[in-house]
Amino acid sequence: MIAENLKALKAQIPQGVELVAVSKFHPLENIIEAYEAGQRVFGESRPQELAEKVGQADASKCPGLEWHFIGHLQTNKLKMVLPYVSLVQSVDSVHLLQEIQKWGKANDKTVSVLLEVHIGAEETKQGFHEEEVIDLLFDSEKYPNIRFCGLMAMASHTDDESVIDADFERVDGLMAYLVDLFPELSDFNQLSIGMSDDWQIAVRHGATMVRIGTAIFGSRN
Repeated sequence: MIAENLKALKAQIPQGVELVAVSKFHPLENIIEAYEAGQRVFGESRPQELAEKVGQADASKCPGLEWHFIGHLQTNKLKMVLPYVSLVQSVDSVHLLQEIQKWGKANDKTVSVLLEVHIGAEETKQGFHEEEVIDLLFDSEKYPNIRFCGLMAMASHTDDESVIDADFERVDGLMAYLVDLFPELSDFNQLSIGMSDDWQIAVRHGATMVRIGTAIFGSRN
């Protein structure tokens, strides 16, 4: 079923848009099944769960398997996440950025990140406001061990497609503005928006990555 779901999705997702399979709360055997069907990038949101799966997947010999961290990352959990992921999609505060920079410097690593932008209607959502992103990128030289790769956002939790469309249009506009404003940030080209229910709308608004779990793995355990 997982292989069939992946095949159907990949037939619809345009070339140039990367599929991140959201594997949080799903067992390793589901990840292996997706891997064997050709999927290589997986998204996790809990440090402990990620660390366990990394160890198990290495033992299963999965060359080329890549992990993205997509959840709220607490600064005291960096060492459980940063050594293993190719991208942190969910940097949502200056404090977190500063701690990632410290870790990168101490470990002689450059950490690739997306800045999480708050575009949804919910006050509970984490993330930067647009003007905060602009201010932060003006100070990007303060973070020599961080590679700024783009933006991540979640639309409002609603069935109203016009609201979702407006949310994604807004972050797409911000992305274009930032690319123009900061040409020196040569890696700043990724826009991670869209999940199982709204990825088609996201693709219309410039998504370069979509984060899809339920449509691949079914409901979470």
